[in-house]
Amino acid sequence: MLNKIRAWAKNLKKYVFVLYFAYKDHRVPWYAKVFTACVVAYAFSPIDLIPDFIPVFGYLDDIIIVPLGIKLALKMIPKAVIKDCEEKAEELMVKGKPKNWLVGTLIIIFWGILLIWGSMAIYQYIK
Repeated sequence: MLNKIRAWAKNLKKYVFVLYFAYKDHRVPWYAKVFTACVVAYAFSPIDLIPDFIPVFGYLDDIIIVPLGIKLALKMIPKAVIKDCEEKAEELMVKGKPKNWLVGTLIIIFWGILLIWGSMAIYQYIK
């Protein structure tokens, strides 16, 4: 059972990298790029819709939202692009994860702005 879960998680990780490469491909339509970028950003983001410390529900978004997003994104991307990106993803998984500081910074800025906006909205509501 544990080996099946590990294999599923490794395959999921591979397809997040496939989407990462597909986002950069010029053959992918713009709407697929936008959706793919959101899925990859959410998958790599340390912040979840439901925090992981909440029992059971904390991991539901990781088990449901990410795989569903990957599946939908893969349907929007041409098959030839997916095939090319699968090869790149397999090569990358052998070498190690990419470090994209620009995207990481943008994700942190996005969540920071969202946190500030939410705090201001709550403050105005309470005031």
